[in-house]
Amino acid sequence: MWWLAVKALVSGAIVAAVSEIAKRYPGFGALVASLPLVSVLGMLWLWNDKPDAANMAAHAQATFWFVLPSLPMFLVIPVLLRGGMNFYLSLALGCALTVLLYLLMVWAGPRFGLKL
Repeated sequence: MWWLAVKALVSGAIVAAVSEIAKRYPGFGALVASLPLVSVLGMLWLWNDKPDAANMAAHAQATFWFVLPSLPMFLVIPVLLRGGMNFYLSLALGCALTVLLYLLMVWAGPRFGLKL
């Protein structure tokens, strides 16, 4: 149980750090947020819990394919905000787009031979 608490604290500290950095330096905060820190930490936690190379390779590959549908959100939200839309609505629409694209990836990926 303590290991779960450590994982949650480290992961939460990264999110808090990104938020604090972005307050002062939006570009640098974006750089830190764009780093695959969550993915790397997830792989470290997974490897610690289940050191299986085949499982880790499958996880890393699936992560790559799931990053792609999340990218358009980072283009849609700024366009909506610059167009005068409310932040929360812009965020909700960006997230909804991402969910739709994730569903499309889950449906289409295996049809193209991707193991997700």
